Amino acid sequence: MSFEWIQLAYAALTVFIVINYGLIMTAVVQKIGARVGGRYGIPVWQNYIDLVKNIALRSKISHGVMFYLGPVFRLTGGIGLLLFVPTIYGSVMHQNFAFAGDLILALYFVFFGTLGMALGAGESGHPHAAIGVSRGLAQVTAAELPLALAVFAISLQYQTLSITEIVAAQQGGIFNWTLFTNPIATLAAMFALVGTMMRAPFDVVVAPQEIPIGPPTEYHSAYLALMQTNRVLFPVAKTVIYMNLFFGGASNWAEFAVKVFAIYMVSVLVGVVHPRFRVEQSIRFFLKWGLPVGILAILVV
Repeated sequence: MSFEWIQLAYAALTVFIVINYGLIMTAVVQKIGARVGGRYGIPVWQNYIDLVKNIALRSKISHGVMFYLGPVFRLTGGIGLLLFVPTIYGSVMHQNFAFAGDLILALYFVFFGTLGMALGAGESGHPHAAIGVSRGLAQVTAAELPLALAVFAISLQYQTLSITEIVAAQQGGIFNWTLFTNPIATLAAMFALVGTMMRAPFDVVVAPQEIPIGPPTEYHSAYLALMQTNRVLFPVAKTVIYMNLFFGGASNWAEFAVKVFAIYMVSVLVGVVHPRFRVEQSIRFFLKWGLPVGILAILVV
């Protein structure tokens, strides 16, 4: 029993480190985007100020129970994804609750938060809520098709559904990474990455240039703080999956920081140089490019 409590404490420490890393990294990314647009951008500590401010506020707006469970489900998806995959390979403290077959659970957690927010938006009472729900579910489903195929391909390649075993198989040098042993599956997964990060040109759900409403404006106080926490945690957690499956994992926090930032910057680079897609353009992109590459990855294996 004491060992379980120790593991829980280690997992909490992992979440604490990743949240702080996400708060700083997303601020740096926002500053990079601002500089590309000729603006100064926010200070790197702005996310901390916003988070504390929203936690301290209280909302008097009343909706149904599911409306308030939406941010909870969203954050649960991010925390669950992080806790059930190894963050630092070979570390007892940061192996978290990884187990045989955890790759399947990780894929469920990637989709879990989106479903929770869809249920929450459905009870908001806003006439445009159905637009956001349909956009979100359609794009996430299309984007995760190449990811699912890429995961299936490397599962066949390594003959395991354990993320830890997949990372172990990539040790011994950079050319043992899946990036080099199975570049087609890696390419298919990167198609999915740029879509699931919800950055331009794939930010069709929030559509900041089109619809000045949605979760960032309809949720307030502590509920908005939950969403802000997830917005810095969930992208990092998803990037950890990619790092483990395709880029050899990380054996220490310095390697973790560098690899996660580098992978995250792929979606940032795409976002700052491309305008936003329309909904049908976004879905067509994944079906036209990501899906065939994912199928090819399986056939090659």
